[in-house]
Amino acid sequence: MADNVENLMLEHLKRFQATLDRVERKQDEMVHRVANLESGQAAIMQHLAHLAAADAAQQVSIDSVNTRLDRIERRLELTH
Repeated sequence: MADNVENLMLEHLKRFQATLDRVERKQDEMVHRVANLESGQAAIMQHLAHLAAADAAQQVSIDSVNTRLDRIERRLELTH
């Protein structure tokens, strides 16, 4: 009878260990997936920063053209 109890306990411990192994593998997978998401998010943020820089550079060019156009209009007395 004692052998049956020991075998039963051993079987339960093996099942617990197998379940724990599955949980640990799943957790490792989730950690990997979260790391990939964070990497993707960083890439998106970097891309947005580049777009903002390009937008700022275009605005500087537009402002320069507007300034030149204003000077030309004043010289030609085209402003009202």
